Amino acid sequence: MASPQVDRARLWWEIAIVLALSVGRSALYSVLALVQALGREQSLGDQSASLNPAANAQAFWDVLYQFLALFFSLAPIALAIYLLWEPGVSAFRRIGLDFRRFGRDAGLGVVLVAVIGIPGLALYAGGRALGITVQVDAAPLDPSWWTVPLLLLSALRAGLTEEVIFIGYLFDRLRRLGWGWWTIILSTAALRGMYHAYQGIGPIFGNFAMGVVFGWCYRRWGRVMPLVIAHTLIDIIAFVGYPLAVALWPGLFGPLPSPSPSPSLSPSP
Repeated sequence: MASPQVDRARLWWEIAIVLALSVGRSALYSVLALVQALGREQSLGDQSASLNPAANAQAFWDVLYQFLALFFSLAPIALAIYLLWEPGVSAFRRIGLDFRRFGRDAGLGVVLVAVIGIPGLALYAGGRALGITVQVDAAPLDPSWWTVPLLLLSALRAGLTEEVIFIGYLFDRLRRLGWGWWTIILSTAALRGMYHAYQGIGPIFGNFAMGVVFGWCYRRWGRVMPLVIAHTLIDIIAFVGYPLAVALWPGLFGPLPSPSPSPSLSPSP
């Protein structure tokens, strides 16, 4: 626990800087995108959000820009791990981001996919039916060899970003500030919901619930690796499996966006 006032102030500044560089910035843009969307004449159900937009019309430059964006988006994760590091204590071991129990972590991750991923898909379908969730353009699948590898890297980046920062980093820092476990779990879950607000009302509640479950699991297990595995698998299903599901069952999820899509709600990166 941090008792001196100067230590508490330093921790708050550190938290603010990390969030401003990572999920906090995107969360703010996400909320603003939702507010802007609600102000349009179109309903949320008639609008779209792109999770992995193309960066450039030319294939080579698109791949290069997307790869560089993925690379630089790992910097806030590295910063959070660096700040968690203490002399003689590995930050990876402190938050359980290592391969010591990979088999068990992978099994727990798959269980979380079933607990979170399936209800999340149902919540999305229900939100689409009610017109309170935007049409999510998960990924423009094409036959290029680099498409799936980039989507897999994007899923891994999302899993690391949210679980290392929302869970591993914030749980440690807020505990040092004297916050209770359930206050931390609910607060970080609310921030996670804000982070996905650009997708509409349904995903806010879905990601809040995911944050509560993941926070409780981290409190119980003391490891983020199962959460990273689960989050990455869920996003792989969303990024790769979702477009295939749309093509197979367009009546359930809605058609893929046309060449002239509805206004996008994607937050600024």
